[in-house]
Amino acid sequence: MADRRQITVAGITLTVLIERKAVKNINARLRDTTLHISAPHAVDDTALDRAIIELARRLIQRVHKRQINNEEDALALVRRVAARFPNPPVIKHATFTLTESRWGSYSAATGAVRLNAALLRMPRWVLEAVAAHEIAHAFHPNHSPAFWRLLRSVCPDTDRAQAFLAAVAWMARSWDGMPPVERALLAQVHDEVGDV
Repeated sequence: MADRRQITVAGITLTVLIERKAVKNINARLRDTTLHISAPHAVDDTALDRAIIELARRLIQRVHKRQINNEEDALALVRRVAARFPNPPVIKHATFTLTESRWGSYSAATGAVRLNAALLRMPRWVLEAVAAHEIAHAFHPNHSPAFWRLLRSVCPDTDRAQAFLAAVAWMARSWDGMPPVERALLAQVHDEVGDV
C-alpha cells in the first residue's frame, strides 16, 4: 500500500504517493499534481523526505520550462532581434531557461542563446534588449566599448532595459524583508512618476 501525503514545492501543492519497492534508487514521476515515488525499502525516512523535495523541485522546473518554451518560440524571437544587426549572426538554437544567476547567455561554440524565463513576464522591450545583448556577444565576446556601441546602435533601449533589470533584481532581493504594508502599496503604484 502506498504512503500518501501532501507537500508544497515552488508554490505548488502536490499529492505524493510513496511506494517502497525492491529498487536501487529513489525514482519520481510527476503527473499533473501527483508525484509518484518508488523508493528502496532500506532508505531512511529523513533521506527520503529530502530526496522527495529535491525531485519534486526538479520535475516542477522541467514541466515549467517545457510550458514556457511552448508559449513563446525563443528561436524565432532571437532571430528577429538578430536581423537588426549588420551581417546578422547565425543563431542555431535559443531557449528560455530557469537559471538563477543571469538574464541570458550566448555560446560562440554552439551559436545558442539562452534567456531567463522571467523575462517573459517583463515588458517586451526588456526581453528584446537582453536578446540583443546576448547576440552582440557573437561580435564581441566581452563588454568592450565596441560591444556597447554595437548594442546601442541596434537596441536603443539598452540602457533603459539595464536600469529596469537592476530595479527588478533589487526588488526581488528586498521583497521578503519589506513590511507587508509597503509591499501592498508598491503593488498598487502606477507606472507614472507622480507628484511627490
